[in-house]
Amino acid sequence: MSRIFSQADETAEVIDTQPLRVLNDGAERLAPNVPVSRNTDLKVYLHEKLLGVLNLSVLDRVTREELGRELSPMIRKILTSEGVTLNTAEYTQLTEEVLDEVLGLGPLEPYLKDPTVTDILVNTHEHVFVERKGQLERTSARFKDERHLMRVIQKIVSGAGRRVDESQPWMDARLPDGSRVNALVPPCAVDGPLLSIRKFSKIPYTMNRLVEIGTINQQMAALFSLIVATRRNVLISGGTGSGKTTLLNALSSYVANKERIITIEDTAELQLQQTHVCRVETRPANLENAGEVTQRDLLKNSLRMRPDRIIVGEVRGAEVLDMLQAMNTGHDGSMTTVHANGPREALTRLEHMVGMTGIDIPQKSLRGQIASAIHVVIQIARHTDGKRRVTSIQEILGMEGDVVTMQEIYRFERTAVDTEGRIIGEHRSTGIRPRFMRLAEDYGMPIPQEIQKMVAG
Repeated sequence: MSRIFSQADETAEVIDTQPLRVLNDGAERLAPNVPVSRNTDLKVYLHEKLLGVLNLSVLDRVTREELGRELSPMIRKILTSEGVTLNTAEYTQLTEEVLDEVLGLGPLEPYLKDPTVTDILVNTHEHVFVERKGQLERTSARFKDERHLMRVIQKIVSGAGRRVDESQPWMDARLPDGSRVNALVPPCAVDGPLLSIRKFSKIPYTMNRLVEIGTINQQMAALFSLIVATRRNVLISGGTGSGKTTLLNALSSYVANKERIITIEDTAELQLQQTHVCRVETRPANLENAGEVTQRDLLKNSLRMRPDRIIVGEVRGAEVLDMLQAMNTGHDGSMTTVHANGPREALTRLEHMVGMTGIDIPQKSLRGQIASAIHVVIQIARHTDGKRRVTSIQEILGMEGDVVTMQEIYRFERTAVDTEGRIIGEHRSTGIRPRFMRLAEDYGMPIPQEIQKMVAG
């Protein structure tokens, strides 16, 4: 036998005869018409039994197949001792679910592997929802109890080097595949632990893919390529789950491979394909409430790393002032995102965040700094039909008195809603010639034919 099991635990004596209850306690509390796996308690019971005999230090060095071969006879032995009889299909499914418990995140593993699922939302141990194509749906998955869900959360937390407990009841982290995780536990989570997982495609979305799914059209893709080529500073604005990070990834694909890019994020999500990318991430405070590293700290440090472009995953606090200063002092072509419902609101949010620094800056001076730092604002939204669309592209022109002036280059015009709730509309050019086209001509850059048609039309 391999070293997956410790020497003292290779015999059947390690398996006690504690009675096994296969029926789900509390299953009657579930909402009607929601199927429940009858193996839920059984696989959790097996996992708890196996934890006592597994050599956990070698689990990360064995394949799923090797572990399955080792666990299979042990699982059969436990089932036999408890008088549980399963057919071949049930036994195979149970073994796979036990492997998910040991190696992965238990009931969530099938949805982590499902490429059509973009979000996994756990509302206490009894309710698991997923998002497919922008629409939420309830699943049959459930955890045995709150303790089972907490064990999965702690597995995520320990793997990410974070902590979550009563003194620190929330946590942001990422899974090895890059998925973003947020957990909230009691006492802040009143009814039980809450877990949210935002999955990201293993193959990052390209502009062509965004054109295919209707987020933008071909003219807009050509416009974005010119925006990046002319090193315009870009602010992507949108609500939660609107696709800001996806669009930021796609925009960054136009950056030349020879440029040095620094990405700054709270939780690393960006998937840039260039070779010269330096990814940095914030760090929360430790148990002694020391050692915290903020986005502002990382932004200040990045200026000493000779960046050609700085990409901030999302600005949400005092780091916005340092970002604006960087954009105004030679780091053209930088990009970031912000939560806002429109381009004008996005600029207002930047003003409010600067106020978090405690530095008293006259409003006109601050707006002037924003107007000179940000060149293009892109608004993206998730509509009621679940589709994500760029709804507006606006260029900042400067200041008129105390007001930042903008001109809209492209917009999404909604015309109707069909019987199935799908929004009907199209992206249309306003016909305004953006200033960065003149800049591109001055640099001797070729203007894509799609943009020439856009302005002419």
